Amino acid sequence: VVVLECSGCCWSSVLFWMEGYLRRVREAVVSTQSTGNLSREMSEKKRSAMNQVVTREYTLHLHKRIHGSGFKRRAPRAFKEIKKFAQKTMGTPDVRIDTRLNKHVWHKGVKHVPFRVRVRLARKRNEDEDSVNKLYTLVTVVEGIESFKGLQTQNIDVDE
Repeated sequence: VVVLECSGCCWSSVLFWMEGYLRRVREAVVSTQSTGNLSREMSEKKRSAMNQVVTREYTLHLHKRIHGSGFKRRAPRAFKEIKKFAQKTMGTPDVRIDTRLNKHVWHKGVKHVPFRVRVRLARKRNEDEDSVNKLYTLVTVVEGIESFKGLQTQNIDVDE
C-alpha cells in the first residue's frame, strides 16, 4: 500500500502507474507458474565466462584518460587508468603490470605519457595457494606498433 500526500490533480497518474505495476507483477507470477519452479530456475548456475583463461589485445587511449591531470601526476594516473580498465574488462581485482609496460609509459618522463598504447591483457590462474583470488590479469605492452589506425580488439590463442 502506497500512501502519497499530494494534491488531487496527480492521483489519476498514481493510480494509472499502480495498475500497470500490478499487471506486470501478475504476468510475472503467471509466467513462472507456467515454466515451472522459480527457485529451481534460479538455483541452476550458469557457467561464467569470467572463470576462463583468456588473452586479448586492446588499444588504450591514455590521452583522454589522463586529461586534466597535473604534469607530475600524469604517468601515475596512467597506471591507475590501465589497472581500472583491466579490472573492468577482465573481471579480476588482481591486476599485475609488466616491467616493459612500465618502461614504455615512463620512457618520455612523467609529463609526456604516450597518447595511445597497445596492451595485451592475459587472465591467468593464480598459482599461489593462499591467495584470495583464483585468477589474475597480467598487462603487457605490444611492441612494434607504428600506427594505431584500424586496430581492433583481438583474441589471442596462447598455448600454455
